[in-house]
Amino acid sequence: MPTATDPKLISGNANRTLANAIARRMSMHRGMNVGLVDARVERFNDGEIFVEVYENVRGEDMFIIQPTSNPANDNLMELLIMTDALRRSSAGRITAVIPYFGYARQDRRTKARTPISAKLVANMMVEAGIERILTMDLHATQIQGFFDIPVDNLYASPVFALDIMHHFKGQMDDIMVVSPDVGGVARARELAKRINAPLSIVDKRREKPGEIAEMTVIGDVTGKKCIIVDDLCDTAGTLCKAAENLLQHGAAEVHAYITHGVLSGPAVERVTNSVMKSLVITDSIEATQAVRDCPNIRIVPTAPLFAQAIINTWNGTSVSSLFDDDTLGPLYEGLYTQY
Repeated sequence: MPTATDPKLISGNANRTLANAIARRMSMHRGMNVGLVDARVERFNDGEIFVEVYENVRGEDMFIIQPTSNPANDNLMELLIMTDALRRSSAGRITAVIPYFGYARQDRRTKARTPISAKLVANMMVEAGIERILTMDLHATQIQGFFDIPVDNLYASPVFALDIMHHFKGQMDDIMVVSPDVGGVARARELAKRINAPLSIVDKRREKPGEIAEMTVIGDVTGKKCIIVDDLCDTAGTLCKAAENLLQHGAAEVHAYITHGVLSGPAVERVTNSVMKSLVITDSIEATQAVRDCPNIRIVPTAPLFAQAIINTWNGTSVSSLFDDDTLGPLYEGLYTQY
């Protein structure tokens, strides 16, 4: 049943651009102005984070929009402190909208005497007073089980499918979806099914973190327009090497669709100089100026998806319905032509 109050959005400093875009989309959907709650999130001289909310939020259904991207620790603390401020201000329900969930790669113990940091972060969020999580493309889906509260994990593959069918119209018979490793096969298969394309796998073997010793292409990519699909791209070393490997095995050209463009260190330079025709990312992480200026990086918006997910969460309707093309297509009408 719908709640008595309207949903209210508040944002930290991690991705204000996306937060404003979500507010605009919600205004379009609801036919009334939806803005961000007036608040300040700032730092004292010693680095401590301070939050002050200027509006009354008593009994309100609050949605905090805050990806925990770089700087991960600062953005995480902003989220926790905003949650505490809202909880102590008697907010009715607090939902954390985390487009990119930091620490997700530390979801298991890979060696002795190492932490499971994703679980620790989940505990901190729950203890702070967050009652629901809305995120996108978790690095490992089992992270949902780290929380003792509801977690809605959205997927970028339906949006990517719309983008691919638009930009490769008339060339779909030449498309080959590629998983950059064995662990990402399920994600790549999901996209391949949506666009009715075959699937290939790049099997990689690492000598140590960040360095790849060997790559093997499983499947015939000869003459294909290969689309590498993954959840995140950090330094882009693996991605660029996979693209080179695919071309060596006869691929006509290589593109990449990555949900979270972490793109740290030499990533942008590597992508600029790589053999990839294009790298498509979402705006889950605030793009740096270097990313925006890169000629072969393109950003697709997630605001329509998150705006509708927030509305559905608020009024108690299905969030999983957004995984269907018939539901998602109209949200992106105007961005992509009808097929």
